[in-house]
Order: sequence, then structure tokens, then C-alpha cells
Amino acid sequence: MNQWDGMEKKLRKNLLFCLLGLALGIVLALVGNYFYDRSSTNESCMACHFHPEAADSWKQSYHYNNPSGTKVDCVQCHLPPEGNFAHFKAKAKIGIKDVWSALTKKKEDIDWESKKELEHATRIVYNSSCLECHVNLYPTGISDEGIVAHLYYDENAEKLNLQCISCHLDAGHFNPNYSHSKMTGVPVSSTNTEIYTTLAEVTSFENFTETVPGTSAAIRMVAVPGGKFTIGSPSVEQFRAGDEGPQKEIEVSPFFMSEVEITWDQYWAFYGETMSEGRIDPDVVRAHNARPDIDAVSGPTPPFGNPDQGWGMGDRPALTMTHYAAEVFCRWLSLRTGRHYRLPTEAEWEYAARGGTDGAYFFDGKIRKFAKDTTVIGGYVIYALNSRNRTQEPSRVKPNPFGLKNMLGNVMEYCSDWYAEDAYAQLRDGEKDPQGPATGTEHVVRGGFYADAAGRVRSAARSHTRHDDWLRTDPQIPKSIWWYSDVKGIGFRVVCDVPEGIN
Repeated sequence: MNQWDGMEKKLRKNLLFCLLGLALGIVLALVGNYFYDRSSTNESCMACHFHPEAADSWKQSYHYNNPSGTKVDCVQCHLPPEGNFAHFKAKAKIGIKDVWSALTKKKEDIDWESKKELEHATRIVYNSSCLECHVNLYPTGISDEGIVAHLYYDENAEKLNLQCISCHLDAGHFNPNYSHSKMTGVPVSSTNTEIYTTLAEVTSFENFTETVPGTSAAIRMVAVPGGKFTIGSPSVEQFRAGDEGPQKEIEVSPFFMSEVEITWDQYWAFYGETMSEGRIDPDVVRAHNARPDIDAVSGPTPPFGNPDQGWGMGDRPALTMTHYAAEVFCRWLSLRTGRHYRLPTEAEWEYAARGGTDGAYFFDGKIRKFAKDTTVIGGYVIYALNSRNRTQEPSRVKPNPFGLKNMLGNVMEYCSDWYAEDAYAQLRDGEKDPQGPATGTEHVVRGGFYADAAGRVRSAARSHTRHDDWLRTDPQIPKSIWWYSDVKGIGFRVVCDVPEGIN
């Protein structure tokens, strides 16, 4: 065998290995592509995603049940569009996470209801995928409201980080409790069919139930004795924020306060009597310093969607109304009863929340104990670890020493004061019935809400409205003065001044 024969033999051998490698590569590519395609099917997704209602709600949604017969599959919403690295990265990340969850978690331990909320949906739906299919945002037949909304989206999507799902939460999975159209009529949220014809008699300083004539609304009012207390928190209190001091000794006069946050039953009674299709000019509102002092009450315009978020009405706290709407409610209640109702001042609110105590909470226990153990705090507060990410009925908690429920947690509550970070520095020791700063841009809110951790639902914890942020996705021009579009955990309770001659 000469040198050339050896080289030829070696060349043939290398060529054979190359052909075998190429064949193996093709087989592996075909097998890989097969499994890749199979892993993107609805059946594959549902093998790990054992949400009990996912398949049924998808088949009832517009992405499956529509006039054109078009079917939108799982990966078309829950992954970025194909053809780029982001798609493969998301597919790998989500796939590993979901397989691990399927192997290690029990489906009965998962809070499926919270998975329907917008906060969760925005993390698992990709806006780029929505726009991949919905190229034309102004199709034939779109309503005038839809045109306005989509124009607002076009102009503000990047600046406000808007997502399609913010308005179309039920596009992929039908939810009978969700709606993004203007509400019609007045919801019937109570089983109480009694229509009150007389007012409650208030002859002494003790608890009473306010009955609003002509409605089925009854508001349990608690007599809160006046007294002195120290507002704010000490510098050593855990989770303390800088706006909770310096502490000052304050005195408040006696007042009546609603036992619980204003409920849907009570708010819909107000809405039914005062609702307006028109709109009060915001310039008029500003001229009145956001405090209505007109003789006739023009109430809220209809909200978009279900303001109760599908969680239920009845005794649950009414929410998503603006600070202005809460004050109009107080004005309406005052006119209907002849007593002076209003929002509490911040000093009144904290005094009532403490119920004569001076610790982080009105019940015993150290804050650190509540990090995982909800045995104590869960009996008094609806917060992140026991709320299931939604409001709850007042019957779920025990009252504070004054007999008030849900002062901490459930929903944040409006106060009448303008917010200032240094508000307590402006107070004088011994001051009586302080009203807060004379001017401001945002109002005080107190009490924390259902998604807050234990440190945010302390008696001294302060917060404030975020008016523009809470109207971020409202496309109306001008924006609503009645309903917020981007906050859920906000409500209010009312205070009634003690009538003259009552001791």
C-alpha cells in the first residue's frame, strides 16, 4: 500500500464519520424539534399546569370562543413571540419553574383565586405577544370608548408601562366576575330588604345604628371617648418610618366612628340616590379645596368594570372610590340624617386605632413574632399572610378596645388631613383636635391594606394618596374624579360629630 492509498482510506473513514455525525445531528435536531414543538402544545402546558379551571375558562374566553373561529394557544400569550432569544429564555425559565412546581407542590395548597388577579397576570402575559396578533388596534366595529382607550395607550404605553392585559384581563381566561365596560344600574349586594323610614335617635353618648331613610343602609356607629394620647411611634419601634415622628401628646374631643369601613351595601345606597351620568367640573372641585360644600349632592358617575373586583359586596368594604367621592358620601349622609358626618382627622384615626394602647399594635405581641405566625395578628388584622390577596368581611376579625373592627389592614382608609412628611413636627404638645397641614397635594391614608406585611399595619404607620399613579390607566378625558383605576385596597370610614346637648 502506497502513501496515497493510506490517505484515501483515511479520507473515506473521516468522511464516513462526518456523514454519521451529520445523520446523528439531523436525528437529534428532529427529535429535539419534535419535543420542542410538543412542549409548546396546550396539552403539554396543562400536564404541569393543573389549575382546575384553566382549560374551561380558556375555552369560554374570546381567545377561543369568538366569531372568527380563531384559537389562541397557551404559548401565544404566556411566552414572548417566537424567533428571538427572549422567547427561548422565557420558555426555559418558565418550563423549569413549572416542572419543579408540579413535582414539589400540592395543588390543594395553591391559592388559585389569587392567580386570577391582575398583579399575577402581568407577570405571566407578554405585551409583545398581544401586539404580535393585534396589529390593528382600531378594527371595524370598535366602540368610541375603545378608540379613546387605545389612543391613550398609543400615546402613553412606554411612559406609563401600560399593558394590554390591564384592560383585557379576561381575554384569555373568562372570568364572570370581571368586566371592563361601564357599569349599568345599581348592584344589589345585600340580603337586607328593609327600607328604613326613620332616623336613629341619639340622646346620649353611646353606640347607635344610623339608619338612612329611604334606603336599606344601616351604619353602626361607635362612641369614642375623647382623651389624650401620644401620636406617632418611638424611634426604637421596629419598621418605623421617618414620617411617624417626632411624637407629640395630643388631645381629641369625643366623636362617633363607624364600627367598620363603609361597606358596599352602604355605598351603593349613596350611589343609587346620587349617581350622575354627567361630571362635576374638576375646576369646581379644586375651587372648593376638594371639599364639597354645595347644597345638592351630585354623586358618582358609573365605574368601569366591577369595582368590587369580583370579591363580593355586602359587608365587604367599598373600595376604589376617590378621596373626593368619600367626602361627597359624607356630605350626602349629613344631608340625609341632619347630623354632621365627615372623614376622620389623622389624629382621631390614630387615637381610635390605638384604643388606649401605646404599642405597635392594640393587641399584645412583638412585631417579629408575626413574621410567620399569624395566630395572634390574624385574629385582628386582614393582611398579607391571611387575606388571600383580597378584602374580607368584618366578621373575620375581633374588635380593638374601643369596639372598632379592621382599623389595621383590610383596606387603607382616607383621613381628612393633607399629607406632609413633617406633619408631627408642626404640632404642639398638648394641642387639641389638630386638623393637619393647611395645604397639600396628597391626603393622608392610614391602616394598611390586605396585601401589606405586618410592619405596614402598625397603629402608627402612615401613608398617603398617590392620585396620579392611581389613575394611571384611566383613559377618560378628563380623568374620573369618582373612581380610581389603579388601586384596589383603598376605602374609608366615617366620623360623626357629637350633636350639641349630648353628653
